[in-house]
Amino acid sequence: MNEPAVTDALRQIRDIVAEETGATLPSNACARVEKVLEGALKRPSLALPPADDLAHDVTILLADLRGFSAVSASYPGATVLALLNRCFAAMSEIVLRHGGVIDKFMGDAIMVLFESPGADEAPLAAVSCAVDMQLAMEGVNAVSRGQGLPELHFGIGINTGRVISAVLGSELYSEYTVIGEEVNVASRIESFSLRGQVLISESTWKRCNGFVQTGEPMDAFVKGKSKLVVLREVLGIPSLGKAVPRHEQRRSARVRAALPFSYRMVVNQVVIPEARRGRILDIGYYGVLAEVPLAHSPFSEMVLEFDLPLVGERMTELYGRVVKTTPTRGKAAQVGLEFTSMRPEQKAAIQLFVQLLIQGAEAAGD
Repeated sequence: MNEPAVTDALRQIRDIVAEETGATLPSNACARVEKVLEGALKRPSLALPPADDLAHDVTILLADLRGFSAVSASYPGATVLALLNRCFAAMSEIVLRHGGVIDKFMGDAIMVLFESPGADEAPLAAVSCAVDMQLAMEGVNAVSRGQGLPELHFGIGINTGRVISAVLGSELYSEYTVIGEEVNVASRIESFSLRGQVLISESTWKRCNGFVQTGEPMDAFVKGKSKLVVLREVLGIPSLGKAVPRHEQRRSARVRAALPFSYRMVVNQVVIPEARRGRILDIGYYGVLAEVPLAHSPFSEMVLEFDLPLVGERMTELYGRVVKTTPTRGKAAQVGLEFTSMRPEQKAAIQLFVQLLIQGAEAAGD
């Protein structure tokens, strides 16, 4: 090690661990801590701009664990915290390696900022970071599976735009952060992403065009925007030989069914009391194709309720998001729904139901 500051910090960390736990820090852990410290010394900081020019361009990455509320409700607190710490420790190393600055942790979410003198350097770094985060989750989940614990999957949204940097608060407490419409857009993009998915805005994509491989553009309604926002899913970075992992949750077997169900829309995280009825046409482990009385726009959220007659279970408070909608006769439509949060018992019941249908059993329905 060439940096005296790193050597001294590592020594102090090893002493603290020994005092608090009575055990020495393993050599492999020391190497990881050393990399984090070296990265922290080298990473660029988001310097506060001059008072007369607080606005500047930043790329914002927001990552949130999908379905984590169901996990936290089903496991002891110590287990939940261990899962989070393992996940965020790995993510923090990746963020530092790509020159990002962690703005804040928000429960099961993380906000990261990328800024650089070059116009395109920050977006490239942010997208590279997001892809590496999704790749790293494969290793994190391998450890969880070995311990009999649930897997975790990030949904990630990235946006590039002009923000205001400022120190907010008072003498009692203050923090340096960024604010502005582009931060809100990044948050909305993240909320649209599914498990294991990376979505980027048009502004980020334009700066990364030729570097990143993406899916077809998608139009999304973002609150506060008068026009639809164009999003793209990041599939990989060909020049680096990296591809975002495709999870079984997004390509499980689907079988025909005829299940009546009721649903309520979720608007701004509030469940609307009015219940509507529809029919599930086919079902998989992690989603359904349904017929509903009204067409709903992509990324709309709803709470579902229906019976699984073959297994004698009733699904309640099962959240889903519209990923595709196809108009039919009149106002009716067919919608593809991705489950966004399932309790372990719901997941097991749906998987059993699908497996029974695959093997030839017939679903009961009206």
